[in-house]
Amino acid sequence: MVEAKPSSVVPNKAIPVSGRVVQADGTPLTGVTVVVKGTTTGTATDPDGSFSLEVPEGATLTFSFVGYVSQEVTVGTKTVLTITLQEDSKALDEVVVVAYGTQQKRAVTGAVQEVQGKELADIPVAQVTQKLQGKLAGVQINQGTGRPGEGMQVRIRGQASINAQGQPLYVVDGFPIVGDISNINPDEIESISVLKDAASASLYGSRAAFGVVLVQTKRARAGQNNLSVNAFYGVQQVPQRGRPDMLNAQEFAQFQKEVYEFNNKPVPAEYQDPSQYGEGTDWYKVLLRQAPIQNYSISLNSNRDKFSTAATLGFFNQQGVILNSGYNRFSARLNADYNFTDKLKFSLNVAPTYAINNGPTTTDGVLWGGGAIMSAILTSPIAPYKNPDGSLPLTATGAGLYPNPNWYRTIQEIEAKTRTTRLLSNASLDYEILKGLSARTTINIDLGQSQFYRFSPSTAGQIFAPPPQKATAQANNSSYYSWLSENLLTYRKTLGDHAFDVLGGYTVQKFRSDALSIAKTDFPDDRVHTLNAATTTSSSSGDIQEWSLLSYLARVNYDFKGKYVLSASIRRDGSSRFGSNNKWGNFPSISAGWIVSDESFMPQVAAVSFLKLRSSYGLTGNNNIGNYPYYALLSPANYVFNNSLANGRSLNSLPNLNLGWERTKQLDFGVDIGLFKNRINFTYDYYHKDTDGLLYSVAIPNESGFNSLLTNLGEFKFWGHEFAINTQNFVHDFKWNTNLNVSFNDNRVERLGNTDAPIYGNTNTTITRVGERIGQFWGFQAQGVYRNAEDLNTSPKYATSAVGTIKMKDINGDGVITNTNDDKTVIGNPWPKFLFGITNNFSYRNIDLSIVSSGSYGNDIMNRSLESTQNLDGVFNVDRKVLNRWRSEQDPGNGIIPSVKAGTTDLARSPNTNWVSDGSYLTIKNITLGYNIPLKEGQHLRNVRVYGSIQQAFVFTSYQGANPEVSAGANPQSGSSGGDALNQGIDWTAYPVPRTFTLGINVGLQ
Repeated sequence: MVEAKPSSVVPNKAIPVSGRVVQADGTPLTGVTVVVKGTTTGTATDPDGSFSLEVPEGATLTFSFVGYVSQEVTVGTKTVLTITLQEDSKALDEVVVVAYGTQQKRAVTGAVQEVQGKELADIPVAQVTQKLQGKLAGVQINQGTGRPGEGMQVRIRGQASINAQGQPLYVVDGFPIVGDISNINPDEIESISVLKDAASASLYGSRAAFGVVLVQTKRARAGQNNLSVNAFYGVQQVPQRGRPDMLNAQEFAQFQKEVYEFNNKPVPAEYQDPSQYGEGTDWYKVLLRQAPIQNYSISLNSNRDKFSTAATLGFFNQQGVILNSGYNRFSARLNADYNFTDKLKFSLNVAPTYAINNGPTTTDGVLWGGGAIMSAILTSPIAPYKNPDGSLPLTATGAGLYPNPNWYRTIQEIEAKTRTTRLLSNASLDYEILKGLSARTTINIDLGQSQFYRFSPSTAGQIFAPPPQKATAQANNSSYYSWLSENLLTYRKTLGDHAFDVLGGYTVQKFRSDALSIAKTDFPDDRVHTLNAATTTSSSSGDIQEWSLLSYLARVNYDFKGKYVLSASIRRDGSSRFGSNNKWGNFPSISAGWIVSDESFMPQVAAVSFLKLRSSYGLTGNNNIGNYPYYALLSPANYVFNNSLANGRSLNSLPNLNLGWERTKQLDFGVDIGLFKNRINFTYDYYHKDTDGLLYSVAIPNESGFNSLLTNLGEFKFWGHEFAINTQNFVHDFKWNTNLNVSFNDNRVERLGNTDAPIYGNTNTTITRVGERIGQFWGFQAQGVYRNAEDLNTSPKYATSAVGTIKMKDINGDGVITNTNDDKTVIGNPWPKFLFGITNNFSYRNIDLSIVSSGSYGNDIMNRSLESTQNLDGVFNVDRKVLNRWRSEQDPGNGIIPSVKAGTTDLARSPNTNWVSDGSYLTIKNITLGYNIPLKEGQHLRNVRVYGSIQQAFVFTSYQGANPEVSAGANPQSGSSGGDALNQGIDWTAYPVPRTFTLGINVGLQ
């Protein structure tokens, strides 16, 4: 429907045309493309549906918007237009990105979920995976650390392995890249598609077992000739919730005094009068600061005649909430397309990035791994971090304590920077050979270089080794390249009710990395930091890694009458990573869909707008196991010849020429439903995966000269249910949309090697054994303390047990507690019963509000920091719960914390149920309130939007640690989050995740 008001114009000249585009109910439509037919001249409607541009008299304007029927209007003498677009009954015909191409959404038969880049705007974070939290069913995204620039941990459908990390394969503009997408500017991204089942991912073959994430970057569209500027500035701070609750100076002195008195030892002078101290030094607070975060991005889109360009420049800066830490990223991207003819098209993408990550010391992890946060909070609160005259003490220790440096000084004086340069680029040539038959050839390259330098002055030191120490320096330089050549043929043909889409091709990819490392000491002083100033080389090493992959692939999509859909694909991979007897693998898949709502019997069900049933089965692989596992490897060794020592090599592993990839077979059943003219859209998926051929070191006879051999002898099973619902609750002036997803995932170990021997991980804290879940917590079942002599005498005892010490359950029933696996059992499960995410979007005229939430339920967390913060030997500061410890039969405390009796505390420092807590949580990830400023027609400004945002707004959990998302898995030495499925849910103390308050602006010019 078109309504117009007449207006006199000068004939045969360009005339201004303006107007408004609305829905059938009069609600304005934002982002409608308005193009002069037959040209690239155009614009897009602003937030109130308005548009304006100059066109030749008599021109035809085309109005198009996803989900609505396009409309053409001849201008003539009508220059003020009101355009009403009708909803497209085939709204699900929108195109989504899939493996090696695109497909109509209604025809997709696999488990594919897409998120548009515009849905992720205004969230003030460094990387796009943070923006995806809570938005994808079946995808667990956890932020295990708040260190600036650190990557997120992403796990699709709970997939896991024994020796390989669980990160998905990332494909950027068709290029499977090295590593993740943490250094890509989120403002460059147009859309993200997640391929969750084998049918949608099998065309990536031996790399797709952990799922595939397809990233499409922005390209100029028809009618787009505009400039956009996005900027935000914010402040980060560490919330009070979850901060370690350690003793203050007076409480600590009293605790130390009681420890000495309880053990009949003389009390050191500094603890004899606790009342002389006040709060003292809060070492956790001393390391913290309010830190700024800022981002600036400029995007230019131009589409003229045969040439189109999309360019983005970006700068991101995040200073860390821990002193002397931060991350800077400079990014650029140019995506260009040139149409030589109607049949020949050339495309080029170039995207360099340069990042500087400043992390002066290892903040995360345990004290013996150098974790600064854990070490600092254990430091005596009596020790000052700054002297009255403003000078900084070298050390911070006390009587009877392990020695410590002054952490305030250490963390600021250590210099440690990582400079990373990366270039992602690809070029493609598309040629239409015949109608329906096209060829595409691409060349892709990923270049990267990393330079790390660390200088620790003599005044720094660490726990157990306070300054002065020898100054040390370390330099690590690494570089890599990966290139990929792809050659594809696509044929599309429709014959009556039959439609075919056939893809075939081959790809070649090669990777190489080179790394050098050197560490030196004995510097003349702390003023000269260069390596050549040091006189002693502590260590040096070099490394080269290479792999190559040759692949053939094919896919056939068949569509009958637009409602019966069948897809079959296969990829054949040959990899250098596997044994000569097993270098090739085949990865087939098949899927089918039935669009029930198009059947003749369905129109009588008025509420159902769309109904599709789909099913798939396929095989994917995992080749991320290292580059030389099947070789017989050599290591340096010394030999004696003629009474002289000679350097040589010795064999340190056996070859396995049959070594192959880990294989995952996956079955998926799904249903997609649209109700009430698609105002409610519901998706359900059930999946079942069987991963076999897991790489595992099996025991072999010692007569071979070795005790193990790496082979394919492990098996895991995974299954789950995924629910996603999108509702348009209100659709008029006041709009309210809700996106909810819930995922239930589970797993079971089926086989481990040739003897099914369990795997103990994370310093004997987890167990993976047949018939149970992967990586469950392993330890003692605590039963309080021995309350009195009768309780002690009638209960199983440990060698050092006494009245008031910790009491453990006798698992094997032999009447004795031993610190072995005989008396340990499963004490917790790190895997959630379900994950969920909720996004609510509200808008009223020019005001909009977005609230994003995510969480998990039913998982446990083991807080390993309690091993130190509840250490009862009097060598560290301790948390406040220790004040409620056992002191006597008349004062048993809380019945959980044992006594401080010397020589009896070691068992309480072993993993036990006191360390395990419910890890369920709900986090309000982001709250954004925005306002679109009304603009007068005819201005060069297309839109101006201002907004305020709170990131990590609220965390609701009973877990008392700082971050319940440590369930992403951790390295006990660094505490960093990772994809190690066998060691999930363990909190070793990590860099705090800050709450961020941000103000931002989006400006569009035309």
